[in-house]
Amino acid sequence: MDRLHQYLTLTTDVGTILRYIGAGTCIPLVVALIYREFDMLLPMASVPVVLICLGTVLIRLPATEREPRLSMSLFSVAAIWLICALVGALPFVFGADMPYIDGFFEAMSGWTDTGMTMAPDVDALSHTLIFWRTLMEWFGGIGIVAFTVALLNRSSVSRHRLYSTERMEGRSDAFMPSVVEQGAQMWRIYLILTLAGVLLILCSGVPLWDAINIAMTAISTGGFTIHSGGISSYDSRLLELLIIPVMIAGALPFKIYYLMYRKREVSLFKDEQARLLFLLILLGFVIITADLIVFNGLDQGSALVNGLFMASAAVTSTGFQTADLVVWEPVSVLFLTMLVFIGGSSGSTSGGVKLSRVLIGLKGIKWWFRRSFVSPKAMIPLRYNGKTLQRAEAEFLVSRNMLTFILFILAILLGLVIIMHVEQPDIDTTLVIFDVVSATCNNGISTGFVTPDLTIWSKLVLILQMWLGRLEVMAVMVFFIGLIRGFDW
Repeated sequence: MDRLHQYLTLTTDVGTILRYIGAGTCIPLVVALIYREFDMLLPMASVPVVLICLGTVLIRLPATEREPRLSMSLFSVAAIWLICALVGALPFVFGADMPYIDGFFEAMSGWTDTGMTMAPDVDALSHTLIFWRTLMEWFGGIGIVAFTVALLNRSSVSRHRLYSTERMEGRSDAFMPSVVEQGAQMWRIYLILTLAGVLLILCSGVPLWDAINIAMTAISTGGFTIHSGGISSYDSRLLELLIIPVMIAGALPFKIYYLMYRKREVSLFKDEQARLLFLLILLGFVIITADLIVFNGLDQGSALVNGLFMASAAVTSTGFQTADLVVWEPVSVLFLTMLVFIGGSSGSTSGGVKLSRVLIGLKGIKWWFRRSFVSPKAMIPLRYNGKTLQRAEAEFLVSRNMLTFILFILAILLGLVIIMHVEQPDIDTTLVIFDVVSATCNNGISTGFVTPDLTIWSKLVLILQMWLGRLEVMAVMVFFIGLIRGFDW
């Protein structure tokens, strides 16, 4: 009974969030009407109906007044993401005759901003399903909880915990005192960036429908495309070059845009994460371009564009790609794997372990070495992002971030071992490693290993990997522990 009371702590807020998400998922119904895809109305309506009904049931449960623990907030956020993916699969099942496991994979890939697909032929999907894939990534980019908390008309400790938990340490970058105000501000910034992305991509000459879908998935660093051939199907170097700044815009900390808008302060290169982001893109561009010229014999023009695009897509964790990684040398694929693993900035829409953790890790190593050469009594502070941290705070920050690094690596290794045992692929192991890392770090670039032909067990593992990566492992671990043992341990 006590465990039941624990689960009831956040039912009202979780139910409210599900109902708001349900209302947002009505948008593809408009697309179905515009394109006269009346046969898609019922399959697509299944999502808002189920989410709103489920949310209503949760709201009407007798919620307790006790203060929710952090573990309960983590449990709730993981549950929200899982529910959205489970329900989000329904349109693919009813509207495209996909097996439920494939629809579940597609929905989890969308909500987690991964961009890997189980659709055998994307071109054969209806406009409604195409936009549903895009909308999931767009909502997932800003964060389901961050999206809905901005719509709530009152703040509470529960919602603050939910919002902070969803963003986790790797995503947090508070720039306003009120969590609701920050959620609303992020939403405004997101809309403006999306609109700017649509206008920019329209300059390439693609139709409005294409520009809207590309911009929404680029700014959310998702990577779903509306053609089976991806971005390469347009055969437009101009389009590829115009997508790059949109991907980068989604991978930069949203705090930068707030400072530009409210304080008229251009702080792009003052932010340590932004500087590292551009440095990694430059490094990736140079190395990948050189590899394509030397190892693959590509002409300089094609190598330059491919190198810049693929480096940007990897670092920003956007699943767009213009190259077939199967023909790349293994060393080039491994280098790209490293960029995919790192990912974009905290406080952005991107995935990966985050640039903030890389910075903290590098600064932590330097800090530990400095302490090794001085007296144990000497006070050596750790400086990060303009702040000075004393020893206790610095040790806690470094150890917590290193723990996330370890959890990510363990999740990747475990998933890789299971998949390779199940599939026993007759291909270069480097390609399998890349796809597992890409799924876990919510990137979506693929070597072609992930296809509808995988066994159900491999698909389930990859679904778990995408879920783990988006919530940075800990929330999903707490979810399963909470189901099995409760929260009193």
